[in-house]
Amino acid sequence: MQLDSKKMLARSEDGVGWMVFNHPAKHNALSLEMWQGMADILQAFAADGSVRVVIMRGAGGKAFVSGADISEFEAKRSDATQKAEYNRISERAERALATFPKPLIALIEGYCIGGGLGTALAADVRFATPDAKFGIPAARLGLGYAYAGLAKLARIAGPSQARDILLSARILPAQEAKEMGLVNFIVDRERIEVETVAYAAAVADNAPLSVQVAKAALDAWERGPDAGEVNAIDATVKACFDSQDYEEGRRAFMEKRKPRFQGR
Repeated sequence: MQLDSKKMLARSEDGVGWMVFNHPAKHNALSLEMWQGMADILQAFAADGSVRVVIMRGAGGKAFVSGADISEFEAKRSDATQKAEYNRISERAERALATFPKPLIALIEGYCIGGGLGTALAADVRFATPDAKFGIPAARLGLGYAYAGLAKLARIAGPSQARDILLSARILPAQEAKEMGLVNFIVDRERIEVETVAYAAAVADNAPLSVQVAKAALDAWERGPDAGEVNAIDATVKACFDSQDYEEGRRAFMEKRKPRFQGR
């Protein structure tokens, strides 16, 4: 995959795609070109049949993403025209995250702040190191936080916890974040990559159609689906029962072996 930005890296191996925020000098703060790269990577992985699950992480070990790169606002968000273009690019990335059809895993080391937390919450499963730190400091900066991000936070952590996070603008340690549901697993730095990859590999080995319809149904439930979306999900569930993978799963169970799913 060719990208215009070196601040976003992508690779894939054994059914697992990697999306890396590669700006460690600024704790992986999201620049405009990184928003663009994120959307491009997710679009490519969504279309790549060999990629069954994606892991996203920050480079450098000190941060997942520390928020937006505010230092570039003067040059790239200083008037209405620039703001509209900035929003167009960043909103494309946010849509790509929100609608990504395959399992998405966040590997979080160090800071996961502001837009970084919003990006992590778009993942289906989140791994974090014990020293990871979480928060949304918008109230300390005089910034507003968009409805979609607030709604996602409230759905995951609950409205009361979301109010605490937003009104206090405090930084949460990893264990408290896990207790709120912002993190699924806390793993020591020495083991986090190995365990995240093992988890991703297990997901990649499962039947792709079953995994994708489960994700689609849960995503729809979060949004509050309309009747058409529910019907489409029900049709996909029925298609699973007619799939070659379902036949392979039954045969493998009877033969007491590991199934070999093909996604069809």
